[in-house]
Amino acid sequence: MIEYSLKEGFLNEGDVVIFPTDTVYGLSCRLYDNVGINKILHIKNRSITKHLAILCDTLVTVSDIAILNERALTLAHAFWPGPLTLILTSTESHFKKSGQKTVGIRIPNHSGAIRLIRQNGPLVTTSVNISGKEAMTDINEIKNKFSDVVDYIYQEEKTNYLNVSSTTVDLTEKEVKVLREGTITKKEIIEVLELTNKEVEK
Repeated sequence: MIEYSLKEGFLNEGDVVIFPTDTVYGLSCRLYDNVGINKILHIKNRSITKHLAILCDTLVTVSDIAILNERALTLAHAFWPGPLTLILTSTESHFKKSGQKTVGIRIPNHSGAIRLIRQNGPLVTTSVNISGKEAMTDINEIKNKFSDVVDYIYQEEKTNYLNVSSTTVDLTEKEVKVLREGTITKKEIIEVLELTNKEVEK
């Protein structure tokens, strides 16, 4: 394992890295890098049936991977970049490449994370932890546990805001489902969607 600046973030096939985001540290590899994805699943002791989220830099990039319907665009414009993961229906292209009918996706509000994404394209990302346990937020603990199993660990001095996983909302069905509540509350999600519906009715 080598420690790099986020400015030096070009990843090769199979590389698995840890880096800070606006929520918790992410354990990541490049999108469609099956070698890297399998390494992440092994590191986390996570089932292959549990999908990993994807971090993107723009809505244009998101639209290549997921279908952005009206509700998704409403929440994206309200909360992205930021700590909101949307579960959406995969585009035909993404389904053919990944075999996944749905995908969890977000745009982080973190300049270093965005720079890493722009250097490598969308990143398959999950929280740094062993599956089923709380996300790890202390960089020293992360180094002690994961230094020997990842390729790079990116870090920065100001990490006090890295403590809460993103709010996760499933938009793949008629009913909006808040699967996990983070700093963005269920109430805020509902209010934004209801406000949009009222504007449409006018």
